[in-house]
Amino acid sequence: MDAVSSAYEEPSGWYSVPEVAEMFGLRQREVRSLLREKRLLAVPHGPNGAASVAAELVVGPGEPDGPGPLPALRGTLILLGDARYDDHEAFKWLFTVDDELGSTPIRALREGRTHAVRRIAQTLAF
Repeated sequence: MDAVSSAYEEPSGWYSVPEVAEMFGLRQREVRSLLREKRLLAVPHGPNGAASVAAELVVGPGEPDGPGPLPALRGTLILLGDARYDDHEAFKWLFTVDDELGSTPIRALREGRTHAVRRIAQTLAF
């Protein structure tokens, strides 16, 4: 993937795997399964580089469909994987403003614009 553009937007917050497990009411190994299954995405973050989940990737307990992973995330991560994006590249793509969307892909997913995000993700493989 190219160098990160200046349109990259930092996540609003981070959760550790234990924090995600507590929020979702799961065991840590079940959260790790969500990561392996591409239902959730974690990248190294913080001073010790621990696997961390950006707040935008989860649906909190007070939100519809929560608590849990953002429902539209899995299909998008699978498409990015098909385009040979690794987890770090997929994360950067999700948080970088796309001109066609007029926002970051993760913001568009949270707004329910799943089809538009996936249409763009599909073109990355070509």
